[in-house]
Amino acid sequence: MDPIDLRLRNEPGRDPSTGAPFSTRRLGECLRIGSRTVGWDDRDPEPRSTRDGNWLLGTGVAVASYHTLRAPAQALARLDADGNAIVQCATSDMGPGTYTSMTQVAADALGLPMAGVRFQLGDSTMPQSPPHGGSLTMASVGSAVQDTCDRLRLQAVRLAVEDPGSPLHGASADDVAVENGRLHLRDDPERGETYRQLLARAGLSHLETPGGYTPGDEVERFSTHAYGAVFAQVAVDECLGLVRIRRVLGVYDAGRIINPKLAESQAIGGMVGGIGMALLEHAVTDPRDGRIVNANLADYLVPVNADVPDVNAIYLRGDDRTADPIGVKGLGEVVIVGVAPAIANAVFHATGRRIRSLPITIEALL
Repeated sequence: MDPIDLRLRNEPGRDPSTGAPFSTRRLGECLRIGSRTVGWDDRDPEPRSTRDGNWLLGTGVAVASYHTLRAPAQALARLDADGNAIVQCATSDMGPGTYTSMTQVAADALGLPMAGVRFQLGDSTMPQSPPHGGSLTMASVGSAVQDTCDRLRLQAVRLAVEDPGSPLHGASADDVAVENGRLHLRDDPERGETYRQLLARAGLSHLETPGGYTPGDEVERFSTHAYGAVFAQVAVDECLGLVRIRRVLGVYDAGRIINPKLAESQAIGGMVGGIGMALLEHAVTDPRDGRIVNANLADYLVPVNADVPDVNAIYLRGDDRTADPIGVKGLGEVVIVGVAPAIANAVFHATGRRIRSLPITIEALL
């Protein structure tokens, strides 16, 4: 049976391990989009049937799933008299772009340009956050930042509608929007004022509010995962057993994508890690004393540019408000999960040899 057809036929209606309904599950869509993009239907399904000179060519597919972790997080937001804001949380940024993505969430909630928001992190005196890992930072800290900045914006709006000197006096808070640092009526944009004007008239140096996020019972009631379909195209030298990657494509359902550039970067990083897992990376232990024999980058092999010729990711548009208030799902881990099995399946298609241990070595193919 066609590998994609096999997976589509076995798509469950509920989580088989818990019986809980899925918050969202678009794995079938990921498979269909990926198959069209790589020309899956044009491949000869027979193993060892396609060649390019001495190279045996193969295309493989695998699916990926990673549960959406969430944890309590707190944040603090302050709007200064100059109309700019500072948001704090004791999270960290090891490279996925926490500074940027949290600034985006805060700016969107406060109705400020990104240049008007400074996000601060990395200090234990700041409001509590969960550890930076497990693909949970955006869902947890991002939801806390959203809640905190929503509270601060509403605080400013209430100050305006209750102030007899404000153009917004007497209006309903629900009828007031904030754009580019200016509060105004939704139905009458000319009637309004800036954050700076509001605080100056009130004689305030700043407005400040704490906020946070705590997961509810949706964690138990729903199965919340990020999903992906990964396609790999490989060439295997028939005489030497060398495996060369020609293309890796991942199609992911990771909920709302806050920053497409950061998401693309994380996907590429995860796929490169998956290539290393599949073909290169192997820690060798000396049985006499337990030491790692290849504990250096001369002997422990990792992918380099020449090993990664064509790596791309596609993210489905959408969000998952059941998972968390901002609709995101973690994507730091799901982008590595399916890469190694997709490569192994591509090697099988190219050679007819089913390899079930990693890395896939020359010895396993000769």
